[in-house]
Amino acid sequence: MSHVQLSELRVRYAETDQMGVVYHTNYLVWCEIGRTDFIRELGVSYAELERQGIFLAVSDAGVRYHGAARYDDRIRVETRLADVRSRAVAFEYLIANADTGERLASARTALVSLDRAGRPSALPPEFRARLDAAR
Repeated sequence: MSHVQLSELRVRYAETDQMGVVYHTNYLVWCEIGRTDFIRELGVSYAELERQGIFLAVSDAGVRYHGAARYDDRIRVETRLADVRSRAVAFEYLIANADTGERLASARTALVSLDRAGRPSALPPEFRARLDAAR
């Protein structure tokens, strides 16, 4: 069974639009929270990867909206590893209201591993092994 990272947050007023609902791009920010928490749970942080000269750049992102989050709602982000390759990794997310369970959005992001010069680069073997073990 694959690892699922649960992250919780509360909607801030600044994340809402004039209609009182969360502005659509904030769901991608919440995906980033889930993704960084997932990687941290593996025992390495984004900051550590960057110190090693590895940068994970989003190459593709998609969100399907199912419901609306509002100011002060508690949000749960479920993050799963969808795919891992030598120079790329993909995650899937389910974003829901933490109190009611209402599904708010589902998303997927793909990231490519880059070196300091911005060229595609292999994921470090130890990090790749940790990702493979989380599948």
